[in-house]
Amino acid sequence: MPPKKRLRLLATGNRRFLEFFGRDVELFAHESQLPPLVANGGGAWTTWLFLGGRGAGKTWAGARWVRGIALGQPPFAVRPVGRIALVGETEHDVREVMIEGVSGVLAAHTRRERPRWTPSRRRLEWRNGAIAQAFSADDPESLRGPQFGAAWADELAKWRYADAAFDMLQFGLRLGDQPRQVITTTPRPSALIKRLLADPRTAVTRAPTRANAYNLAPAFLEAIVGRYSGTRLGRQELDGDLVEDRPDALWSRALIEAVRIETAPALERIVVAVDPPASRGRNAAACGIVAAGRAGETIYVLADDTVTGLTPTGWAQKAIALWRRLEADALVVEVNQGGDMVRSVIAEADSSVPVTAVHARRGKWLRAEPVAALYEQGKVKHAGAFPALEDELCDFGVDGLSSGRSPDRLDALVWAVTALSFGAKGGPRVRGL
Repeated sequence: MPPKKRLRLLATGNRRFLEFFGRDVELFAHESQLPPLVANGGGAWTTWLFLGGRGAGKTWAGARWVRGIALGQPPFAVRPVGRIALVGETEHDVREVMIEGVSGVLAAHTRRERPRWTPSRRRLEWRNGAIAQAFSADDPESLRGPQFGAAWADELAKWRYADAAFDMLQFGLRLGDQPRQVITTTPRPSALIKRLLADPRTAVTRAPTRANAYNLAPAFLEAIVGRYSGTRLGRQELDGDLVEDRPDALWSRALIEAVRIETAPALERIVVAVDPPASRGRNAAACGIVAAGRAGETIYVLADDTVTGLTPTGWAQKAIALWRRLEADALVVEVNQGGDMVRSVIAEADSSVPVTAVHARRGKWLRAEPVAALYEQGKVKHAGAFPALEDELCDFGVDGLSSGRSPDRLDALVWAVTALSFGAKGGPRVRGL
């Protein structure tokens, strides 16, 4: 409907109509809030794992799924599920968030269909006989004995006794033709979450905070999302990403967070480092383009403009554009692959750009080690968040990236930091960013 027609319809509706209309899940849900049967065109899952950021609508989705299966309403169920488990981190969380919360089970129903909630028995009862029991994950043994046809587990990644409580819940899911469970959680790289992601019976949906922006305060989006966007905490708590460290990596997430600042100070020298791809065309590797500057003994990473799929002329123009924007002193370019070609491509784009050619005489790991050591010493800072670059740093081990790809962003960073710390040339030229 056009917006004006929608407003007229809502303005003329009575309270009962508005209650029913406001609980139309398929009308108001974003795609990730719909069960996989609707969202992904399949229904063979036994676990629906909803990984979402803060405020992404996870509780809303879980509560409406419980309502749908208790009442036997498509697309959630073809018939009512008689016994349901509601498991939260603590007894307080189950009651205040999952059941009585503003997006909880009680709020998901109209007045006529709302189940009776008996806190003393931790029990919801629907008129059709369906029952939901509340459990605390802090007491795994309380799940020993009861049996269910479905379960909703909230914030699994935060459970203190996650493995024990989850295992007890699985033993209780033994009623009906196809017992199912929904898990709504902000992800953390726990072994249990990883096992669920690897299980072929798990259907996974993801939702960042911004997917539910319509229902969130603009000030929250501006202040919180703006502040933490791109950081490890932001990617986990806002984007719903599973952010991990590689045990043998030179960098760790904690290390990068420790050296992150908002803005760089006035800088004495700035370079833009370029790690050109060895091949050309759409299937070529990325061209690493990273800028860094120096103030005193500290180096500040300023930008990651790495590009993929561009011709040599395309990535040269991209690097020069960053050089101009930052008023940099030089382009530091690796010339192992087609040195003359690299120089000529940059000269054709802008012959006035000073190019410092560098040659890789050692392996990537050996070149990166002293740069990682500078991070450990607090001599390299990240002026902002660079998620893709930071992912490469934290996934770079002795045998390279776990994906087998070339670490193009990392290479460009290493050249930039190396040029500023071990081979800086030219007099100081102080400027503010």
